[in-house]
Amino acid sequence: MRPRCFLIAVAFAFVASPAIAQTYGASPVPRSTSPATMHAQAVQREIIERFHLGLAALDAHRWSDASAEFTRILALGPREPQGSTAAYDLGIAQAQSAAYDDAARSFERAIALDPGFLAAMANLIAVDVSRGDLADARAVANRFVALAPDSARALYARGLVALQSGDLVAARGDFSKLLQNDPQYAVAHYDLGITEVRAGAFSDALREFQAALALAPNYARARFALGTVLLHQGDRPAARSCFDRAAADASDDPALHGLAIEMRNAISAP
Repeated sequence: MRPRCFLIAVAFAFVASPAIAQTYGASPVPRSTSPATMHAQAVQREIIERFHLGLAALDAHRWSDASAEFTRILALGPREPQGSTAAYDLGIAQAQSAAYDDAARSFERAIALDPGFLAAMANLIAVDVSRGDLADARAVANRFVALAPDSARALYARGLVALQSGDLVAARGDFSKLLQNDPQYAVAHYDLGITEVRAGAFSDALREFQAALALAPNYARARFALGTVLLHQGDRPAARSCFDRAAADASDDPALHGLAIEMRNAISAP
């Protein structure tokens, strides 16, 4: 398995590949006068050059240019690990362009070439969720956890898919196991809190949102969620204070900022 960990998220953010010198350009191409060997050398040089161009395009957010380069690399039939890497990077560019069906096929191709490619699995889960294929997302998440049973990323990805699928028992199990391994994971506390809200366990949800905020005081979504629980429990002054703080902390999230202000204003000041 390669330490490639570029996660898209439902919270998932695409990141370009690392420098490719060690993987693609470290070994000099041997000299030969054989036509077949010279052709193979020319193809390999083109693959290496197109990797440089494609990764530069990813870094510059030129998704169409990146897609063209990695598509050409795959057409050249590169050996491993170049084949799975090109398919993976093509998937990143396609997903950034919201071509989720194409991205899913690229990540599936990367996994077929390298069955242990965990980053490709993580990103396939994300694009499956984006395109509404929760059944495939869950199947891939189960494979991910089977390969990396203690991986925070694997447990978190599977928990998110279970939550979106409405399987609150499975979501609670994955988020709880994740927090047993890493109690400082504020986002997992938040998502476990959301799971408890959907299950109607508001006291447990309150505890999880408070835990998330103890770890990340400016976590606007957790603050907003805490406000909704407090409002449900009848503590209107505390809820209003949460919505006010959430609005202030959500300055970079216009939708959440506006909703928090709307909720705050709907509660009369004491």
